Amino acid sequence: MSENEETTKQQSGESGDSSIDFEESLRRLESLVEEMESGELTLEQSLVAFEKGVALARTCKDALRRAEERLAQLTDNEEEES
Repeated sequence: MSENEETTKQQSGESGDSSIDFEESLRRLESLVEEMESGELTLEQSLVAFEKGVALARTCKDALRRAEERLAQLTDNEEEES
């Protein structure tokens, strides 16, 4: 599977484990940042890396939002049971 297909899959939430999506996306994002900060990429390569980075950042943000919602549900359920 290509990196673009994986990013699309992650963005659509097709994967069953959001923590893996988050961790892998964050790792890839950090790698892209290092690559871009190296100064060795051409302008075109930098633009492509930036586009990938934006998609990965969205994936991370969505995974964090889902985790926050899940935590809110768990704490709400706990309060209702008490």
